[in-house]
Amino acid sequence: MSSKNMSPMMREYCKTKESYMDCILFYRLGDFYEMFFDDAILVSKELELTLTGKDCGLEERAPMCGIPFHAAETYIKRLIEKGHKVAICEQVEDPKKAKGLVKREVIRVVTPGTTLDATSLDESRNNYLMSIVSLEDHFGCAIADITTGDCFLTEVDKPQKLLDEINKFVPAEIICNDAFFMSGVDTEDLKDRLRICIFPLDNWYFDDSLCQRTLKEHFHVNTLEGLGLQDYDSGVIAAGALFQYLNETQKTALSHMATIHPYTADKFMLIDSSSRRNLELVETLREKQKRGSLLWVLDKTKTAMGARTLRGYVEQPLIDAEEINLRLGAVEELTQKPMLRDEIREYLNPIYDLERLISRISYQSANPRDMVAFASSLEMIPYIRQILQEFEAPILKQIFEDMDPLEDVTDLIKRAITDEPPLAQKDGGIIREGYNADVDKYRHSRTDGKKWLAELEAREKERTGIKTLKIKYSRVFGYALEVTNSFKDQVPDNYVRKQTLTNAERYITQELKDLEDLILGAEDRLYALEYELFADVRDKVGKEVVRIQKTAKAIAALDVFASLALVAERNNFVRPKINENGVLDIKNGRHPVVEQMIENDMFIANDTYLDNQKKRVSIITGPNMAGKSTYMRQTALIVLMAQIGSFVPAEKANIGIVDRIFTRVGASDDLASGQSTFMVEMTEVANILRNATSRSLLILDEIGRGTSTFDGLAIAWSVIEHISNTKLCGAKTLFATHYHELTELEGKIPGVNNYCIAVKEKGDDIVFLRKIVKGGADKSYGIQVAKLAGVPDSVINRAKELVEELSDADITAAVKDLTAPKKKQKIVYDQVDMAQMSLFDTVQDNDIVDEIRDLDMTHLTPMEAMNILYNLQNKIKNRW
Repeated sequence: MSSKNMSPMMREYCKTKESYMDCILFYRLGDFYEMFFDDAILVSKELELTLTGKDCGLEERAPMCGIPFHAAETYIKRLIEKGHKVAICEQVEDPKKAKGLVKREVIRVVTPGTTLDATSLDESRNNYLMSIVSLEDHFGCAIADITTGDCFLTEVDKPQKLLDEINKFVPAEIICNDAFFMSGVDTEDLKDRLRICIFPLDNWYFDDSLCQRTLKEHFHVNTLEGLGLQDYDSGVIAAGALFQYLNETQKTALSHMATIHPYTADKFMLIDSSSRRNLELVETLREKQKRGSLLWVLDKTKTAMGARTLRGYVEQPLIDAEEINLRLGAVEELTQKPMLRDEIREYLNPIYDLERLISRISYQSANPRDMVAFASSLEMIPYIRQILQEFEAPILKQIFEDMDPLEDVTDLIKRAITDEPPLAQKDGGIIREGYNADVDKYRHSRTDGKKWLAELEAREKERTGIKTLKIKYSRVFGYALEVTNSFKDQVPDNYVRKQTLTNAERYITQELKDLEDLILGAEDRLYALEYELFADVRDKVGKEVVRIQKTAKAIAALDVFASLALVAERNNFVRPKINENGVLDIKNGRHPVVEQMIENDMFIANDTYLDNQKKRVSIITGPNMAGKSTYMRQTALIVLMAQIGSFVPAEKANIGIVDRIFTRVGASDDLASGQSTFMVEMTEVANILRNATSRSLLILDEIGRGTSTFDGLAIAWSVIEHISNTKLCGAKTLFATHYHELTELEGKIPGVNNYCIAVKEKGDDIVFLRKIVKGGADKSYGIQVAKLAGVPDSVINRAKELVEELSDADITAAVKDLTAPKKKQKIVYDQVDMAQMSLFDTVQDNDIVDEIRDLDMTHLTPMEAMNILYNLQNKIKNRW
């Protein structure tokens, strides 16, 4: 649109908007932020605001909508949640002093990954911004949380590994180069399922030399070796782009982002996105609630910092035995000294979120009450350090060393700021008496001014004889002597008329004018000086950001270990032994979440033993609802808990370090992408088989149940063969199945062992004993489970009849033959469906039935079997 005919204000608006085309521009006009043209139309729809118009010099009024400036955070929050960016254009000069248009500038751009609004953030989790650069054969990745100052950097070589990092951090926002959209990563799934906002940046953001220069300037180093980034070429590009983006949007020095931590993905246990969901680590699978997750059980932290740190531990279990044992040692000593631990937790309780407070201080957005909260939190540190001196665990000693008392910071805030300052920063009442002589002088002038005015009023009443004379004040005219009309004739000559009212006149005298200048000038100077001193204190505290962040991390870690110790004590958890020889030996293990959700002492504990030799694969059979999935998940969770440094729910546990946990537990149709249950299942199985190692733990539940009986059995069989082969995989595996024919593999395939869920039969009914015992189940009790579920008796009775009919088609004998050493052929049943098998029993042609009955399956080659099956099928078609 042409700007020639536009009003000066609208031309300035359009000029600003041109620099922020990808943002909604909040343009400050008086007490409102206004939006115009397309922004106004968009915001009116998104926020359900009234759309109006404004004369702007064009033929048609410009679409306009606005919001009060004091309520901006609420509206920005709603827009950010919908995936928009908001550029805040503020008045940057005093309107009273401005000549012509008031100067305006964009002071900040708010995006999903850079919002600082406390009301829109979950204090128990980080709000990450992730920068990704996709190069020819790998990805660079940088992650930052500007609310805490955390910043990380890594590189991965495959799209699947990148997805694992994305699922680990679940950023609110991803910024990337254009190549990322063609890298094989399903960006639409990230937007829809994880609700991540993805914004591409221009290619120049990812210029290698520019990115290196950006990082050097920000961290004040001459070489990247000083940051430990010399081996992360693509990671440096991602990090450089991230800091350029932050500089552009935040328009501040970002001094609180003082460190960057490079890491390799293989430093932590790999848990793919499917396994994270299936194991319900931080939220439940269906309701997406914290209650019912592992984090819900473990999180008894007292501080927001501790809650975030514990979530990080759960998301990233360790694989280094020494680090794990250091954490376990800290938890153990805190369980052994419960009184000291509880005292520490009492001192932790009043500590505010130091990480996010120091970030707001660095941003110069912290208000006086934030500073008071900050100081009251720091006052707890000396008491905590005093208690920590009683502990011997190396990690607790390190926490003691890292926890700076910060007494100088506390003293500064306590000396400067009152205990209960106002929320507004420019209305006075902030600075404590005695901190600054000028503040005290101005404050006394303001207080004494009331007395001076009262004395002047009394003198003038006596001098003039006007008994109703009063000194009044208005914002427009200031102080004045008010005389009612009935005493107008007695007004002295030195009174100068200032304002005429309906029933009175107001006058000014030189003495009152001098007094007004003194009183009002003192108040204005007082407020200005108080704000100036407050800002100075805030800046001084902000300069100690490195010390404060280090202390905050120490407090958070202590909070986590105290929480884990308390949970261990309350729930009767034990310290696991950690080994690196691959043995997983759990005695009377329990599911940490399920036992909390059921009545006391009702959970049935079970043993688990897996190793890298004769006990690699456990095939677990038994009916639905008997507890197979619970048992397998509890094993995975016990391993994971041990590797985050937690005690575990067991009588005894010896945990071999696991590098990866994969689970395949249930599936649902992914209709949006056109994938069936079975396709989802096979995709997950493919990922597991391609990425599992001999140090991995696999939890596989009902592989092959999404297709026909023989296809499914063949797939399950071959998966077991692949996993048990130490040259191909050799991972420790719990494999639950209803194909009880697979129990024939024990003794035939090295490392495969049978277990089942014990069941007690009472006639047609069954009782689940929920105990894992050696051996395999010979049936699945599906009809009994259906009866328990309330399926009508007519259906149950017919199912029993069909089971008897179908028993003639039992393939167990064939499976036994296939596992015999002398036979090398593969399963030939994958073209047969159970529907076809049942058809054989219903065809009323005796010679076809006799022909099938007389077949000697044990001596047929696969090709002969296929030919016979083909001929039989043609005969049936011809008969029908």
